[in-house]
Amino acid sequence: MDIPQIIIAPMAGGPSTPQLVNAAAAAGSLGFLATGGAPAAVLRAQLAEATGPYGVNLFTRQVPFTSLADVERIAAGRPLPEVDLSSGFDEKFAALLDAPHPPAVVSATFGPFRRPEIEALHARGIAAWITVTNPEDARTAAELGADALVVQGPEAGGHRSTWTVAEEPDRRSLPELVRAIDVDLPLVAAGGIRDRADVATALALPGVVAVSCGSAFLLAEEAGTSAANRELLRQGGESVDSRAFTGRVARGLATDYTRQHPDMPPIYPYLRPLTPEQPYCLVGEGVEKLTEGTVAELVSRLMV
Repeated sequence: MDIPQIIIAPMAGGPSTPQLVNAAAAAGSLGFLATGGAPAAVLRAQLAEATGPYGVNLFTRQVPFTSLADVERIAAGRPLPEVDLSSGFDEKFAALLDAPHPPAVVSATFGPFRRPEIEALHARGIAAWITVTNPEDARTAAELGADALVVQGPEAGGHRSTWTVAEEPDRRSLPELVRAIDVDLPLVAAGGIRDRADVATALALPGVVAVSCGSAFLLAEEAGTSAANRELLRQGGESVDSRAFTGRVARGLATDYTRQHPDMPPIYPYLRPLTPEQPYCLVGEGVEKLTEGTVAELVSRLMV
């Protein structure tokens, strides 16, 4: 497939709506539906609303915990929540393969697709992209048959797409990380890309054919960003990496909770059900550079 210069990154938890991906297609971009850990029924409903070319992002299956000691410590005597470590992957994967208007691309977060899954996507005419955060994962993804790699730097908002919960992410900047990856695949650069100058810089990196921007579209009119988070983003603030948001390393606006819990253990997806009163706003670096407008207007401001 021809990869558009500007990709609107998947943003689970509300911002990535069918309206956003349809507007992206109309603007010559490519947007992603992103249900995260939500039930497959949510994805099926969104698939029915997609009209133009679009992508779908899936959280891959998480390896079961060998011990729940850290979860029990944070629970402090409360019953442990029931969680789906697969994020409904199998049912969602089947739903997108069966969609009357299937996506052009399906991307994987938190791990790679298995080779038979990539073959199934290809049989349906769907490209398989895999999100990577280090050169080793990039080589594995290429060997599995990925069509393109989303290279996610530490500047990116939301979850860092490490392939295990406990591993510490590669801290090299996006340019350093891209230069360290040596695979013969198209690369989509992701992390802290806010304006036309950032896009031009990323596109000049070796192997990069497109950029993936998520935070830059959080204030888009078509995004499903909550009113509370829109106001927080307008106010600005420090963007930090922390496990305190969800138990995985993620980047978002610093809060009293992130400051008070800098050493939260890697217990995703158990943490959020145990701390529902702690709101958060995931966003990448450069919060002060975010702008508002329609998707078409924001895409136009980024194109080089």
